[in-house]
Amino acid sequence: MKLWDKGITVNKKIEDFTIGQDRELDIELARFDILGTMAHIIMLENVGLLNSGELEILLPELKRLYNIAQNKDFVIEKGVEDVHSQVEMLLTSALGDVGKKVHSGRSRNDQVLLDLKLYARDRIQEITSRVSDLFSALQKRSEAHKDDLMPGYTHLQVAMPSSFGLWFGAYAESLADDMHFVLAAYRIVNQNPLGAAAGYGSSFPLDRKLTTELLGFDDMSYNVVYAQMGRGKMERSVAMAIASVAATIGKLAMDACLYMSQNFSFISLPDELTTGSSIMPHKKNPDVFELIRAKCNKLQALPQQIMMITSNLPSGYFRDLQITKEVFIPAFDELISCIELTTFAIENMAVKKNLMKNPMYKLAFSVEEVNSRVLAGVPFREAYKQVGIEIEKGDFEAPESINHTHQGSIGNLCNKEIQQKMDSIIEQFEFEKVEKAILNLLT
Repeated sequence: MKLWDKGITVNKKIEDFTIGQDRELDIELARFDILGTMAHIIMLENVGLLNSGELEILLPELKRLYNIAQNKDFVIEKGVEDVHSQVEMLLTSALGDVGKKVHSGRSRNDQVLLDLKLYARDRIQEITSRVSDLFSALQKRSEAHKDDLMPGYTHLQVAMPSSFGLWFGAYAESLADDMHFVLAAYRIVNQNPLGAAAGYGSSFPLDRKLTTELLGFDDMSYNVVYAQMGRGKMERSVAMAIASVAATIGKLAMDACLYMSQNFSFISLPDELTTGSSIMPHKKNPDVFELIRAKCNKLQALPQQIMMITSNLPSGYFRDLQITKEVFIPAFDELISCIELTTFAIENMAVKKNLMKNPMYKLAFSVEEVNSRVLAGVPFREAYKQVGIEIEKGDFEAPESINHTHQGSIGNLCNKEIQQKMDSIIEQFEFEKVEKAILNLLT
């Protein structure tokens, strides 16, 4: 079944090529297509394009289909082009001609715009939840190891004392900044395109404000041409947020790979979280972090992929846009799996104690000695020279302790402030508004 079918048979090679992976990918959009149809027909009844009796017949059947999709049992049958066609076909099969009325005032163009926005909105909420879990795990480990020193590096050379508290906490705060990108993407996503039809509106008296409220959107994409132009732009904006989170997790994975090597040996994972070698019996490889690193590098290329598919398109709809689904939809599961595995690894990671007692890290304390002399009244440049000479002569002795007190330093991690930063960002999503709107539609 094709919604555009006029009785002309399309060459099978052309049909297979143009449909591509749509059937498989559209399964992910099924429940969102059904929600959009529910909101649309409530609006149609409100403006007189359906009567109340027809609405009363359609809504229960759509709710039944939604439950099927929610339970992962929704199928796009062979010969059916996409999810939009399948939903309309099922309605018509179950209810007769009234099922043919649900497309009034819509195009597949604004249907897929809507489906993708509802899908992205839902997956962003899931990403936010998973990032919050990882953030909490990092914060917990930061507090637990705030007194456990480790060497800090510049140019991969031992530089100054750091701590595991700082290391874990740094990635927590990085995630808080990443959530600014996620929130910005969410605000672009959370605007209703329904009613744009094929990108030029409709002569029907559609009430776009009503569908905006019914679906829990913050606002709508008002200009119907811009609503269509938003296809690709929305995906690219979300992809940039995904890439930002991926960059943080990928960098953490790189650190973990480095720090787990025998030359560093700062951290370790339980044996069941590592893999071995087919010929080297001693090997315990950090494959989980290596794969997270690779997947996150791949995700950082996502905005460019979408940009290259869409950047030279003029306004209006083009079939090129279909290809964005192939890289956009799978990206959410890939990122979420990376976040979940990173959280699991962080929670089970062991930290090596008393690292800085090793004489090889003695020179990391040279700045501490310089600063100590400055506090005693020696000019900084003179203190720097004195300590440098002692190092060259082999006479330098590391101080017994360090004392860092300023905000964000070893002795003052500011984890509470970082938690407040994250909380203030997450509060702005207002997911409860969306959840309430969807619940109202379904009940």
